[in-house]
Amino acid sequence: MKRILDYFSIDGAVGGNQEWFHNFLMYMGGCAAATACDCCIYLALRRGMTHFYPYNVHQLTKQDYIDFSGKMKPYLKPRVNGVNKTSLFTEGFGKYLRDVGEDSLMMEELSGTESLEKAEDFIRRQIDSGYPVPYLMLKHKKECYKDFVWHWFLCYGYEEREDGFWITVATYGEASVFSLGDLWDTGYEEKGGIVGFKTGVSAAGI
Repeated sequence: MKRILDYFSIDGAVGGNQEWFHNFLMYMGGCAAATACDCCIYLALRRGMTHFYPYNVHQLTKQDYIDFSGKMKPYLKPRVNGVNKTSLFTEGFGKYLRDVGEDSLMMEELSGTESLEKAEDFIRRQIDSGYPVPYLMLKHKKECYKDFVWHWFLCYGYEEREDGFWITVATYGEASVFSLGDLWDTGYEEKGGIVGFKTGVSAAGI
């Protein structure tokens, strides 16, 4: 079983790219804001939630993305320890959604301390429902994940293979495919987690 969302590109990049940001703090630590920006663009383009993105979603440009990141910065601003909890992401992004008049999209969190099976079910349910999954990884025992340490990125697909559950993620304008079992087993007690979306009567409790 394989399911990949119809993601978007900007000037040939897969999604947006934090490295485009001119502001030094955003360039170094704006991954949470970039992930929220990518969520907004995807939901505006593919789910009709056009009020999430204040520019032309059918003509995406690098400059508009950079400008949009400036609007998102106050909600998910870089800080000393980063946006290092899923609750900080849902609180900040939730405030942005309320400020643009959204009251039906809610968020839910799954801690990195939960089982791999729960993470697989969570991602499968989200992708099958047409929603990307913001993913926070704090540390990892394997050197191959060094670019994803203390970092937010966006999962937009999965594939169930004989050798496990694999996910497709976007960050820095590129797509990567990882074994979720390998990624989830960080080897550290301090863990991140993932965030999902669902529609409801009101998102006032975000």
